[in-house]
Amino acid sequence: MIDGIKTFLTDILGRRLSVLLCSMVPIIELRGAIPMAYALGLPWWQAYIISVVGNMIPVPFILLFIKKFLVWMQNCKIKFLNKFANWLNRKVEKNRPKIEKYAFWGVTIFVAIPLPTTGAWTGSLVAAMIDMKFWKAMLSAFIGVLIAGAVVTAVVYGGIGALKFLAG
Repeated sequence: MIDGIKTFLTDILGRRLSVLLCSMVPIIELRGAIPMAYALGLPWWQAYIISVVGNMIPVPFILLFIKKFLVWMQNCKIKFLNKFANWLNRKVEKNRPKIEKYAFWGVTIFVAIPLPTTGAWTGSLVAAMIDMKFWKAMLSAFIGVLIAGAVVTAVVYGGIGALKFLAG
């Protein structure tokens, strides 16, 4: 199955475009795109650059439109969307003082932690919900993405390379 996915990605989409698109997907982001780039045989520096760029593409859209989308969800007739938007607003309001206290660096560190649900998507959502200025939020997310990308690239390319060296 893995070979089938790999063949699809390389034959249909191309390796670089596959990595770029993967890094744009919420939760997966560059944390999944860089290992994918390694599996597709891209050099580390291409994996890093493509994944950082792809991870940043959704950020301005999230910053600009997420609050409007959440208002729509709150007024939506679909109960799940309604409940989720209300839950998210309650969670942000409950933690607003803590979030605002560390706003710029808090978002940066949150985005930089290379774990699922801590990436640019969620960091941008948090920045938008506390009304962080657009360019400040962009810079905060960008620094976090650069750090996360460096960590994941080092772990994937360095770690796997070291294991191959030790095994071979």
